[in-house]
Amino acid sequence: MRLTRALSAAVVLLGLAAAPAAADSSPSASPSGDGDAPTTAGTSFRTATEFEQGQVATANGAAGDYLYWSFPADAGQRPTVKATVKLPGTHAAQTWRADVYDGLRRRQACQWGAQTRTADAGTSSLELACVLRTVRAWSEPWANDPLPGTYYLRLTAVDVPTSDLGVPVSAEVRVESKDIGGAAAVDGSLAEPLVPGIAVTSGTGEDEDGEDESAVLSAIEPEDGWSSGWWSDRWVWSGIGAVLAALAGIGGYALTRGSGRPSRVPPGA
Repeated sequence: MRLTRALSAAVVLLGLAAAPAAADSSPSASPSGDGDAPTTAGTSFRTATEFEQGQVATANGAAGDYLYWSFPADAGQRPTVKATVKLPGTHAAQTWRADVYDGLRRRQACQWGAQTRTADAGTSSLELACVLRTVRAWSEPWANDPLPGTYYLRLTAVDVPTSDLGVPVSAEVRVESKDIGGAAAVDGSLAEPLVPGIAVTSGTGEDEDGEDESAVLSAIEPEDGWSSGWWSDRWVWSGIGAVLAALAGIGGYALTRGSGRPSRVPPGA
C-alpha cells in the first residue's frame, strides 16, 4: 500500500512538471498589434530603426540604399528574419540581400533560408529569410556565437544596374523567435546585454568637464526583460530525475526488507 501511494504521488508530480516543459517548447509570444510599428528605416547602424519582434516594420527607399532596422533577442531564442521587397513594374534584374549583425556588429550566419535572391526583370516582389542560430547566454571571447542584446538587420540591393539606381522600392520586415528552452542553456551569462549605450551608462556617467553624460540606450527589450529565460526545462527534467531516483530507492527497499522483524518466539516453542 505504501508503495502504491508513493507511485500515485509520483504520477501527479510528473503531470505537474510536464506542463512547464510543454510551455517552454512553444514559440515565444508576439505583440498582438502593429499600430505602433515603424514606417521608416535607418541608413546606418547608429540610426537603425527599432522594432519589436512580431511587428511588421515598413519603409520606402530606393534601389542602392542601405536600410537598417534593429530588434532585441534574448538567450534561448532562435530568431527568424523575413523581408519582402516590392519593386516597380519596370526594372532590370536586381539581387537583394538581408544581413543580420549582433550587438558587437558581427555578421551572423544563417542556419538556413534564402538570404540572397535575384528578382528577374519585371518581377513585382521577392522574399528573403534568415534563420539565425540560437542566442546563447554566454560564449567564449574568441567565438562568434550570437549573444543577448540588440540585433541589426541590413537590407540592400547588390550589383544594381546603373539604370535602376534610385528606382523607388518598398520593404517589409518581420522577426519572430522560437524558444529553444533548456537545450540551449549554458553555464554562464553576460553581465549586461549587448545594447547600444550600456557600456557608457555603467561607467561614471560624467564627461571630461565633470558634467553628466547621458547615453541613449536602446528602447527595446524582451517583454519579460533581459535574461528572462533563466527558467528552462532542464529544471523540470532534473526534478523528474530526482523523483524517479527516490521512487527507485523506495521500491528497492520495499522489495529487500522482507516481511518485517523476525518473531521473538523461538522455533518449536
